Amino acid sequence: MTPPNTSLLVRNTTPDDFAGIIALTRAVYPDSAPWSEKQLASHLDVFREGQFVAENSETGEIVGMAASLVVLWDDYDVNTSWRDFTAAGTFENHDPAAGRTLYGAEVMTHPRTQGSGVGSALYRARSDLVTRLQLLRIRAGARLRGYHLHANLLSAPDYVERVVRGELRDPTLSFQLNRGFRVLDVTSAYLRNDPESGGNAAVIEWLNESIAKPEDFLHGNLRFRATQ
Repeated sequence: MTPPNTSLLVRNTTPDDFAGIIALTRAVYPDSAPWSEKQLASHLDVFREGQFVAENSETGEIVGMAASLVVLWDDYDVNTSWRDFTAAGTFENHDPAAGRTLYGAEVMTHPRTQGSGVGSALYRARSDLVTRLQLLRIRAGARLRGYHLHANLLSAPDYVERVVRGELRDPTLSFQLNRGFRVLDVTSAYLRNDPESGGNAAVIEWLNESIAKPEDFLHGNLRFRATQ
């Protein structure tokens, strides 16, 4: 899981990484409470192999992390909030027995290292995990970080449609589209107290093509499928 940048190591998270993840969270979200040690420990307890960090192997600094769980998608709907998808950040709803969907609860990279391949390496680790576990897909909520710049002119679905068409760029969604994700729909109640997105997120999907059936590619809002 080591990407071409030889100073970067992507590996599964351990308890020794908790302090580094908390420091990373504070750098990425300075106005929000960071992940707690209790939450991070719960992630390892329920699904250790779904948690990743990106470490600078020369300095030992944690410069990225990805957290995920397996869910039975039929237990949720497109308007489910991040809080409900993650059991308030604990992942205690992890359902490997019935679930076929890897839910991407978090991916973040240190602002200082953005654009250096950290995010791409974490996404590769996730897709490799899905392939190894023979899961059908990855789904997640793409927080619309750039929407606040256009909210006075565009509805969130209109904004997403223009991002999908390449007419606008969103720091989060555009990155994910470039890594093989597609938009299924848009939800307006994904995150509380997020001024950048106004609570809006694109519901995104990456399919494991080795086991996906033709009908799996037909899911989602026709509006967004038609524009891709």
